[in-house]
This record gives sequence, C-alpha cells and structure tokens, in this order.
Amino acid sequence: MDSFSMHPPSPVFFDLETTGLDSSCEIVQLAAVSGGHTLNLFMVPRRPMQPGASRITGFSVRRQRLFLHRRPVLTSSLREALVSFITFLRMLGRPVLVGHNIRRFDCHVLARALDEFSLRSDFQKEVCGFVDTLPLARQLLKDSGLQSFKQENLVKTLLGVSYAAHNALEDVQALQKLYWALKPTANQIHQHIFTLDSLATAAVSQAPAAQSGFCERFSKALAIVREERAGEHLDV
Repeated sequence: MDSFSMHPPSPVFFDLETTGLDSSCEIVQLAAVSGGHTLNLFMVPRRPMQPGASRITGFSVRRQRLFLHRRPVLTSSLREALVSFITFLRMLGRPVLVGHNIRRFDCHVLARALDEFSLRSDFQKEVCGFVDTLPLARQLLKDSGLQSFKQENLVKTLLGVSYAAHNALEDVQALQKLYWALKPTANQIHQHIFTLDSLATAAVSQAPAAQSGFCERFSKALAIVREERAGEHLDV
C-alpha cells in the first residue's frame, strides 16, 4: 500500500465567482471550506461585471464598491485575498483542493491571478494538487442513469436538498457534503489528482479543448452560457 493510500491528504473544497466566462475574467469571490474551517473573500474586480454573470450571481459594482444582491460587502484586494488563501491552506497541512468542474475554468483563472502577483510557487508549496469532482462523479455514478452531473443536480439527487447556487460559499459547503456522500476511495482520488503545472502542459497541447472548457464550467449557469458562448453541447 502506497503512502497516499495510507495517509491521503485532507480535502479543501473551493470555488470562485467571476466577472464572466471569458479567459480574462476576474475573481469577485473566493470561498473554501474544510470541515469547520471556512474562508470567504470578496474582491472589487478591475473590469466590469458581464450582465449575464451579474444576473446569475447577484454581484454588481457601483462606485468601486462590490454589492451582492444590492447589499455592500467587505472586500480585499486580489493580492490580499490570494495571500489569505495561501495562509488558510498552510494551516491545513498540504491538502488537496477539490472543486466541481474546476479543471476547465477555475484553475485557469486562479493560476492567472497567482502568476500576476508571482504567488504560484508559494501556493504550490501548500497544496498537493487538485481534484475535479465532475469526472470523479461520472466515474463513481456511471451506472446510475443520471443525465446531468451538474453540482446542483448531484446535490439534489444524492442528498435530496436544494441550495443557493452561484454563491461560492454556498457552493463549497454543498460540495463538501456531496463529496462525503460520494465516498471516493484514496485510490480513486489519486487517479484524478492534477496540478497547475500539469494543467498548463495539457493546455499547450490541447488548446482548443481548454478554450471550450470555459463554457462547461458555467453549465450550472445556463443563462450565461447562452449569452456568452455557443458551447452548450459540452454540458452533461
């Protein structure tokens, strides 16, 4: 039995909300949860919220202030938020970061933000990798007859509950419960681990697939997909 199976890393569930779908979108909310430990940070983006994203998430910007459902929220700079995220991960002993459909969107946005402030190296010291629960759920539930593997649908089907999707904190809290309901083994988790560096390597060799993946990350927000991209066929 290898060391990973004997001592699997603890999972930290994370999610981003952004200004839209395009490759230059910016983060407006970063949330992470591990057990009872929670991080929830907001940022005023440096570029406008796209109308579709604003309708789905409830975020808007007026006079350099960020509002969520018309209520102002306390914000950090993007750099401050990333440093806080790294500090949060450091306290958890090199966990694995878990998110739904993160390989095609969130990880690219996060990597670009880390690179902007030369924080990628610091970040990678504190995590052992990422796991995307979309392909993991497809593997674990391949014989279930499910037609959609969107997080909302999985939570509804497996847990019998609905939640306030499109808010990063609500998403990660729901994902944590979903993950434990899926009960992946250490070996199954290991099969799905990837890193930012491996993601970058794959992006170079599979640029068209990586580009189309921006649509799939927002399959949970079909209104945005229809407005921004004609990539609905990527959804499950």
